[in-house]
Amino acid sequence: MNEREFATIRVANVSVAFGGIAALTDVNMELRQREVFGLIGPNGAGKTTMVNVLSGFQRPTQGSVTLDGVEVGARGPHYAARIGVGRTFQAGRLFRDLTVGENLTIAAMGAGLGMGAARRRAGAILEWTGCSEMAERRCDSLSYGNERRIGIGRALALAPKFVLLDEPASGMNDAESDALMHMIASIPGEFGCGVLLIEHNMEVITGACSRIHVLDGGKSIAEGSPAEIMHNPDVRRAYLGDKAKAGATPVKAA
Repeated sequence: MNEREFATIRVANVSVAFGGIAALTDVNMELRQREVFGLIGPNGAGKTTMVNVLSGFQRPTQGSVTLDGVEVGARGPHYAARIGVGRTFQAGRLFRDLTVGENLTIAAMGAGLGMGAARRRAGAILEWTGCSEMAERRCDSLSYGNERRIGIGRALALAPKFVLLDEPASGMNDAESDALMHMIASIPGEFGCGVLLIEHNMEVITGACSRIHVLDGGKSIAEGSPAEIMHNPDVRRAYLGDKAKAGATPVKAA
């Protein structure tokens, strides 16, 4: 596949208002297949609202979101998933009374695979996550970190063109967050899909993302490489503060 054949999600002049209160105002961005794109901002900046718009759970008040020219939210989240947009949630939402392997197999079958092919896809994803030994374990027995990893795996089992990850490192310790960062950075190369990553852990963001978009109060204030964002004075004032280390050298995803 050459560069011209990569899928693209375009967010054009998107605004969302709830009862007259603006959650997003005239936001523009472009997500490219085979890259990890970060979305950051303080609490209440509109990040989760944007994920809901991108995945068809929330229709914009104005503007459009298209995947290769097809309106993403035209028929709701099931249609968005069918045309190639997968997501995770801040809460894991696994089928807790089923096994890890069953959760992934069901997701793969939802992508149109037969039982045998779905089980093979589930096994390959479990190997990639490092959770092969958990295939027969019920999801209600998983640790918090493993539940997050399996949630990402289940989204990938749908074979999306883009996967949207909403704060996957929330509640993880440093070692778990570092492992997750490397896992997320490898998704485009392993699965051929683009990633939108929302995360407050700046080490995860700068270590996994090639580009970062910053929201504040529902408005875009900056977009650029990790190095550009970490040194942007508007971003530092709005969000990063003491977390921005002038001497830090972000590591880009492959």
